[in-house]
Amino acid sequence: QVRLVESGGGLVQAGGSLRLSCAASGSIFRLNFMAWYRQAPGEQRELVATITTGGTTNYADSVKGRFTISRDNTKNTVHLQMNSLKPEDTAVYTCRILAAYDYWGQGTQVTVSS
Repeated sequence: QVRLVESGGGLVQAGGSLRLSCAASGSIFRLNFMAWYRQAPGEQRELVATITTGGTTNYADSVKGRFTISRDNTKNTVHLQMNSLKPEDTAVYTCRILAAYDYWGQGTQVTVSS
């Protein structure tokens, strides 16, 4: 059974950086795209960034120029480099891998202090 394990969350001051990673255990078939979402308290879940098997990326307007999504297809991992973090980036970040099945991670907390 495939599980997604996220790491890299934590507490950082505004202006700082964090790198999130999401690794899939087990084999994934018909890999499509990988993505990061986030959800702040009292808010709806927001799509942060996506990356296709071909490397095409898309970002929410709120993170463009600050966040970078990358992937390692051979290792079924996806990363999110977050720079110039702002307090409004505080949220639980969750990775998703869409393949033959739709896999979701458990989420990792990112807190940005002002």
